[in-house]
Amino acid sequence: MTSSLPAKALGHFQKKHLVRKPLCFLHKNMVMSFRVSDLQMLLGFVGRSKSGLKHELVTRALQLVQFDCSPELFKKIKELYETRYAKKNSEPAQQPHRPLDPLTMHSTYDRAGAVPRTPLAGPNIDYPVLYGKYLNGLGRLPAKTLKPEVRLVKLPFFNMLDELLKPTELALTEQECVRTSQPAAVWTGPWRLPAAVTIQAAVPQNNEKLQESPCIFALTPRQVELIRNSRELQPGVKAVQVVLRICYSDTSCPQEDQYPPNIAVKVNHSYCSVPGYYPSNKPGVEPKRPCRPINLTHLMYLSSATNRITVTWGNYGKSYSVALYLVRQLTSSELLQRLKTIGVKHPELCKALVKEKLRLDPDSEIATTGVRVSLICPLVKMRLSVPCRAETCAHLQCFDAVFYLQMNEKKPTWMCPVCDKPAPYDQLIIDGLLSKILSECEDADEIEYLVDGSWCPIRAEKERSCSPQGAILVLGECLATTNRAVPSQGRLSFPIYQWLHPKYLHPVAVTRRPLGC
Repeated sequence: MTSSLPAKALGHFQKKHLVRKPLCFLHKNMVMSFRVSDLQMLLGFVGRSKSGLKHELVTRALQLVQFDCSPELFKKIKELYETRYAKKNSEPAQQPHRPLDPLTMHSTYDRAGAVPRTPLAGPNIDYPVLYGKYLNGLGRLPAKTLKPEVRLVKLPFFNMLDELLKPTELALTEQECVRTSQPAAVWTGPWRLPAAVTIQAAVPQNNEKLQESPCIFALTPRQVELIRNSRELQPGVKAVQVVLRICYSDTSCPQEDQYPPNIAVKVNHSYCSVPGYYPSNKPGVEPKRPCRPINLTHLMYLSSATNRITVTWGNYGKSYSVALYLVRQLTSSELLQRLKTIGVKHPELCKALVKEKLRLDPDSEIATTGVRVSLICPLVKMRLSVPCRAETCAHLQCFDAVFYLQMNEKKPTWMCPVCDKPAPYDQLIIDGLLSKILSECEDADEIEYLVDGSWCPIRAEKERSCSPQGAILVLGECLATTNRAVPSQGRLSFPIYQWLHPKYLHPVAVTRRPLGC
């Protein structure tokens, strides 16, 4: 009995201390034999950066083996190693007159022939971008691969630098699928939630409204440097940000940002503010919330430390996906400068468009001889400075790009103020012909395009009343006989329709002048 105790202790010591070192040494040798594509797959599997030369990738992978001896990592290394050398050394023997099994046509089996293993053909295979680490027994956000993937619409005011997390469906982790009755932390955000919420962490059902999903990730040194060295748009807000985007899990078309009900975002033990609802003055109309990317930068660890994000949302039968991006936020002036650089349409092309609009249609009984265009912006009722419209718009009327971009910076709608149709930033153009007209015609608020592509200014009503357009009645000295006092020297010209009263119809010398004189 006493002799068996040292043997058990020795076996426990060997299992805990002596076995780990040869295991790490074995996997280090496997990593040293990897190609660049294999190293990129391994680093992408754990969410590390895949850029750099081969020796940098090898160093990064060896550090993982040394400091992160997790079973998932060792399993992945062994899988990559076996897949590579299975392709190189074991060529399947040709067996004529034997029907091929459907599984063998698309998968590779190990020597035992029991476990199918999908071959890794190249670095373009979609691997989870989240870390393989686990913190305190809580798993990462499950990377449920969506085929086809969820796509989000491009936001003009956010220039994407890196994709930290691909659009991933909000779901519960396996360990959190066990029902618990532990009260959640007291919510102190702008929404009124119960002070102690009992989270039924199970598969989402209609009668279990509140759900949550955690996610862990870390920034690379390059990403941290980009954030720290970026300028401040306003006090405490950097231009380079880590943003969280949420949308519907719909793969039919690019999705706009859409928040689930009762959303709450917690970053490293602190809750992040989410845009609130717009107040509604109309009775019976639900208030709307501006759904835009959520800036998480001010709550994150700007180092190599691991960041943890927990998203809490209300389950009402709809599926949502989340994504993390490293972006650079732009201003309206920067977008305007970019539009002036690449979005100006040549005046000759605009002139050809006018001719096309006014071209005579033989099938139509109505002939259009001209079209009027206002030089006043429909947004702010001021004179245009940068005439702009969308390429998809059918009208020639423009709006001011300066105010249009400023309004969409505050509240993004991207709707044309003329025809009320979508006018996204990437479809905006600056009308070169109207820009030229604005510089040449400074005293008119409206112009008219003619059939040949030319234009003419339209005078205002006040100018029309002062400038006669019809026949002119010239009154001479003979009007002195009337009751109206008229200076004897010179002649007075009045529109003839103002002098058709009977008391003015005396025999006088009437002369007609040409129109417009």
